Amino acid sequence: MHTLMLPEPIAHYFASAHDPEALAKCFTADAILKDDGHTYEGVQAITGFLGAASVKYNATTEPFDIRDDDGYQIVRAKVTGDFRGSPVNLIYRFGLDGDLIASLEIHV
Repeated sequence: MHTLMLPEPIAHYFASAHDPEALAKCFTADAILKDDGHTYEGVQAITGFLGAASVKYNATTEPFDIRDDDGYQIVRAKVTGDFRGSPVNLIYRFGLDGDLIASLEIHV
């Protein structure tokens, strides 16, 4: 079985999925998250949204592919949880700033 090598900030993001305090340490202070037609700006808004989604959907995420796209890290992951259509493959587009996530877009 092939082990996917993720950059540290991205690996930390996926490992912290159900821990809002750990998630907060993944992002820059002015990070932007776009998901489900909404935009969340700043660590507090991002972790609030992700924490609520974690409780609501109880999802697990298994990244299975990563590629670079003009400086962005594109991760494809299988997401399984308490939602219609589960499991689903989602695309995560990470913009990194050093060891932190500056932007993240999540879509199908």
